[in-house]
Amino acid sequence: MRKIVYITAILLVASCSKQSEFDAQGTFEATEIVISSEANGKILNFDIDEGEHIDVGTAICTIDSTQLHLQRKQLMAQQAALLDSRPDINKQASSLHNQISTQRKELNRIENLLKDGAATQKQYDDIDAQIKILESQLEATLSTLNKNTTSISNNSIALDAQIDALSDLITKCKVTSPVKGSVLVKYAEVGELSSVGKPLVKIADLDNIYLRAYFTSTQLANLKLGDEVTVVADFGGDERHDYKGRITWISSESEFTPKTIQTKDSRANLVYAVKIAVKNDGRLKIGLHGEVTL
Repeated sequence: MRKIVYITAILLVASCSKQSEFDAQGTFEATEIVISSEANGKILNFDIDEGEHIDVGTAICTIDSTQLHLQRKQLMAQQAALLDSRPDINKQASSLHNQISTQRKELNRIENLLKDGAATQKQYDDIDAQIKILESQLEATLSTLNKNTTSISNNSIALDAQIDALSDLITKCKVTSPVKGSVLVKYAEVGELSSVGKPLVKIADLDNIYLRAYFTSTQLANLKLGDEVTVVADFGGDERHDYKGRITWISSESEFTPKTIQTKDSRANLVYAVKIAVKNDGRLKIGLHGEVTL
């Protein structure tokens, strides 16, 4: 009986000793980005695989843009026809300009004759009135032609915007990666129909991973951003590896202890989440258990 009690005591001491080896624990995480489609159409190619490492700008997939190209071609033809219909203001107003010029010369001739008594005042007044009528006609014609030209130009600008929108959609049919990382999940395959907002791939930068650990308020008093700590990755069994970590974020709000986490102070119900950046040597994976020693 004493032997059993002695063995139990040893186990309890070993258990307490093991529990006190770390100050906090948590799981490894990485910043994950889900890249979604920004266009509608059939997926023509999707050349990346899960687990593949890709860089910024790497082509992910291509979506069929045939209809978009045809719509843009149609709009460009409409715009060309519209611009060709712009009135030639100088040519259309040249006739009135010539008539006014002729009448002014005639007015000068009548004015000279009137001084010599060879013409009447009525002849002078009639030509002067005709010039005013022609000038009014010219003003109205120029106003109409300018309005038509402005309207055509505005319509052309509107078509430009539509063409630019289609060009932007065509560009978005070629999906590229905005970040560097590893492909975690593919949500689509070649031949499937894509739509705006449909998830295509999930990417995460596994080179720069972090441990989300939970500390009590008592422990938090001794932590600050930039502090270096020791992170122990638990690979199961007796396989454990130490990594240098640096605190990059401390939550400003407390939360209840996650069920999967056992803090050093088991009596504390509220803990604070802390992110600890760790340089991945290729062994660390998302979801792997880790412990922190201050």
